[in-house]
Amino acid sequence: MAVALTGNDVAQVNERVLSALADGDSIAVEALDDLGAIKAAKNGNILASEKRAGQAVKVSLRILIGSADDKFLNSLMALQTQDFSGISLLTGCFSKRVGDGQGNISTNVYQCANGIIQRVPSIKSSSEGDVEQSVKVYIIVYGNCAVSIQ
Repeated sequence: MAVALTGNDVAQVNERVLSALADGDSIAVEALDDLGAIKAAKNGNILASEKRAGQAVKVSLRILIGSADDKFLNSLMALQTQDFSGISLLTGCFSKRVGDGQGNISTNVYQCANGIIQRVPSIKSSSEGDVEQSVKVYIIVYGNCAVSIQ
């Protein structure tokens, strides 16, 4: 029987630990492409190739609007829009802790580099009390992401 107990995940952007995370999928890391391609060829031959674009990821961060983390990410976006050529690319580290129920813990670490904020985050206003109006979603794309289990 396998057990996976998760909790105490950590999200960092430019070495800043984000703490104002919202509900639901507060952090989501998604590959933008495949790591490789393979094709069966004539006479049973196989063609395979690496796709460097497979190392790129999209990270969605659900942040409490108006929080210190929101202001931090907004300041990075402002620098990016003011002088795109002059920015320092973003780094990110997203860690997921997993316990096996026997006291042993491993950590899945997504170490990301060469990132930019992909788009202006969305907001909403609701007169019906929708709690989503308290959330701003930042999407950062990173050109490189190395995954390890520690």
